[in-house]
Amino acid sequence: MKFLQTNLPEIETAAELEKLINENENVMVCCGRMGPMCLPVYDVMEELEEDRSNVKFAVMAFDNPEAAVIRNAPECRGFMGLPFTMYYKNGKVADATSSIQNMQQVTSILDKQFAEKA
Repeated sequence: MKFLQTNLPEIETAAELEKLINENENVMVCCGRMGPMCLPVYDVMEELEEDRSNVKFAVMAFDNPEAAVIRNAPECRGFMGLPFTMYYKNGKVADATSSIQNMQQVTSILDKQFAEKA
């Protein structure tokens, strides 16, 4: 059952998240709600999905009990604002942000963490 009305793949279980980050080199997961802080991040992800074929984009509902794997991650300790956005590289957390992010903020993290090696 989808909780978030986005055009992005939605992760529903911790096992699905684990599979996604283990099967893909670069993954961005936005864990949030359908609210004013989260919607702009989903929009940025939807826009980038077409241009960044080297990155798998997905969303996860913050209130889903299975999202505890993100909510309780050490990288998210002290986060106050939704969404919690996790960037995974080769199965490990490469970066994490909280609250609203704009296109420039997201692309700078993607460029830094997931740069395609020449």
